[in-house]
Amino acid sequence: MDACLRTLQQIVGKVPPDFCAGMRGSILGPGTDLSDCQTLPSPLTRRVLITTCECEECQAFTIRPSSFRAMSEITALDPVVNVDIDKKRPLVDESQIGEEAKRTRVEIERVKKRKVAMLLCYSGQGYLGMQRNPGMQTIEEELINSMLKADLISEEAFTTPQQMQFQRAARTDKGVSAARQVVSLKLPEKAKVEEINEHLPEQIRVLGIKRTTKGFNSKSSCDARTYSYMLPTFSFTPPEQEISEAFRVTPEILEEVRTTLKIFEGTHNFHNFTSRKKPLDPSANRYIMSFCCEEPFLCGDIEFVVLKVKGQSFMLHQIRKMVGVVIAVVRGLTTKETIIRAWNTDRLDIPVAPGLGLVLEEVHYDRYNQKFGQDGIHEVLSWQEFDKDVKDFKEKFIHPSILETEIQEKSYDIREQHLHQNSIQSADADTTALCNSTAPDSAILCIDQVTESGHSPEL
Repeated sequence: MDACLRTLQQIVGKVPPDFCAGMRGSILGPGTDLSDCQTLPSPLTRRVLITTCECEECQAFTIRPSSFRAMSEITALDPVVNVDIDKKRPLVDESQIGEEAKRTRVEIERVKKRKVAMLLCYSGQGYLGMQRNPGMQTIEEELINSMLKADLISEEAFTTPQQMQFQRAARTDKGVSAARQVVSLKLPEKAKVEEINEHLPEQIRVLGIKRTTKGFNSKSSCDARTYSYMLPTFSFTPPEQEISEAFRVTPEILEEVRTTLKIFEGTHNFHNFTSRKKPLDPSANRYIMSFCCEEPFLCGDIEFVVLKVKGQSFMLHQIRKMVGVVIAVVRGLTTKETIIRAWNTDRLDIPVAPGLGLVLEEVHYDRYNQKFGQDGIHEVLSWQEFDKDVKDFKEKFIHPSILETEIQEKSYDIREQHLHQNSIQSADADTTALCNSTAPDSAILCIDQVTESGHSPEL
């Protein structure tokens, strides 16, 4: 103990008799008068922190960064010693540190993170949508869990994704796939796509990661979204013909489909094309930029066609109901005037097409790219370099799942018992049906009025 006190006296000045009891944990400075235990040095002086040490006699104290034992070996110490404790901790032989200690040190070190945009594609088959829902199998749950396994996020960020500023560009419902979904979040600078994909199932792939501005939000920064809907062409079979998978659409029917789709373009009140939305709610007004029908193609023995719609944003079931009423018009179950009437305040029951063929094709960031894409720091969020990867993924996972489910479940098969339900009618029981009650006994529309719980109406 005497050696400890002598060493301390040489470093900081006079030592009070009650040093061990009174000065435990004090902050001392060179030359400080220690006769009064309440006296504290100026924060501008060089400081020596005294903490419990290995002194066997009194369990006195050590001086960091150098111990009393090391200090006692120094000879001819000046009254004021240049103990530089503010800058560095003592050098430690890395070979003497255990693996767990090294891992702990890495975990507590501050990792530099950047705001990024992440491009991913997935097949929605077997998942209850994109948005994370505790206890449910969702795309986000798989993605966030994979980033945790790759040591890219902490346990806190896994539990509370808001800590890493996680945001999806679009929410997709149960069974809906995505070819170019975008999420924004903060990740370590050296995060790699391969590290995340290693822990993901094959039907979910991260394609690219690009640095963005600090304020980038994949949802609010988005200008528009493009969706596609893939369906068999026998959905448009004329009423007088028998439904068959061997049906091939004619140019006249395709022209009728395209003419009907054009009616939706522009800004309209789509309150009848979603659920829980009042007619006078301003948020029911949506802007459709384009709605087109591509050329038919064969997938197996069945002919399919893809409808593509681009709009600023979409509500729950909006696209599926738009497709449903188009099929009704082309099949002669109702007229084009029904679509225009649906934009008025009257409530209409519009059939919902199955969610199987719906795919999020692209998320557009035109304004962001124009403002930041050419600044030399941030990349353009257009993702054309991944077009081949997207095409390969769709052909391997999305299209086969649609075809397989169509064959097994007959999503668009004839359901004679739902004839009158398929008729687009006014919600008011006192009004007459909008379509002919003598419609043919075969109705191609699949009534799927079940709303997936836990999903936002915004797509």
